[in-house]
Amino acid sequence: MQDVYDTHEHDAYDLIVMGRLGVDLYPLRAGVPLDRVETFGRFLGGSAANVAVAAARLGRRTALVSRTGADPFGTYLRRELRDFGVDARWVTQVAEYATPLTFCEIFPPDDFPLHFYRRPKAPDLEIRPGEQDLDAIASARIFWATGTGLCALPSRDATLEALTARGGARHTVFDLDWRPAFWEGSGTDLPRRLYAEALRRATVAVGNVEECEIATGEREPHAAARTLLGYGVELAVVKQGPKGVLAVHRDGTTVEVPPLPVEVLNGLGAGDAFGGALCHGLLAGWDLPRTVRWANAAGAIVASRLACSSAMPYTEEIERFLTDDSRTGGSRTDGGS
Repeated sequence: MQDVYDTHEHDAYDLIVMGRLGVDLYPLRAGVPLDRVETFGRFLGGSAANVAVAAARLGRRTALVSRTGADPFGTYLRRELRDFGVDARWVTQVAEYATPLTFCEIFPPDDFPLHFYRRPKAPDLEIRPGEQDLDAIASARIFWATGTGLCALPSRDATLEALTARGGARHTVFDLDWRPAFWEGSGTDLPRRLYAEALRRATVAVGNVEECEIATGEREPHAAARTLLGYGVELAVVKQGPKGVLAVHRDGTTVEVPPLPVEVLNGLGAGDAFGGALCHGLLAGWDLPRTVRWANAAGAIVASRLACSSAMPYTEEIERFLTDDSRTGGSRTDGGS
């Protein structure tokens, strides 16, 4: 199936994503504790970067706003972004901090512990207000910011600055992206207050059940979606892992998509694949049921693979997956490194 997309007005990006970028080091064998792993695969990682890659795989013109260390891992990440078709012009170096590493343990179908090496501070938290191309962010057809960007200064102010620059433009996405390790000692009051500030500047909210509970105080998906809409967004998407996805639009449209059967290998990149495909559907002007069903399929495909970024599916893979009646058994999870 081939869709006709709108031409890029004034060379605007289809999608600009702002936030976390790092190196994922994943065991090449599942079911092995980290202290016994002997070989790792190296991959581009970070939820924001993964969303940008996922959309680029679907033919979208994407760019990432982030930072790396001035080290070989940073060089690797910028090269990978370019190879994936993501514009890395706004991915710059921070000499003071090392490029982050994330180690994962893989115990399918639903246990994937993460070990973040982001101390004393990750470069992606050094995105500063006043240094961004706000014109490009304002003109992008979709802008995607994440909750991680709010966990420290100066990234917090830069994230809110970018969201404000959108001026309420349609398809301004706030990905709740809750990582408690990044908010150490802050409790839930500060994150909830900052999430509220971001949501009031967004038109789309995306998060899993745990993330929605942090943002809204509600764990029940429908109640969480109603609260997210109460902040002023037009679309609230609640990912429920093995229970599927709930999407509620301000116009009353409600879509519940069940999980798709796959043999889960690593669920960590599924939520990021979902995000990139969600952007694709919004840009294509699809109705909400088709958009969510397509994004759900993209997430399921990645959950069945080892990596995150390099596992992001192409259009034909998603179409084939949705029309393949031979799939049986398995389970599905949502996440993102």
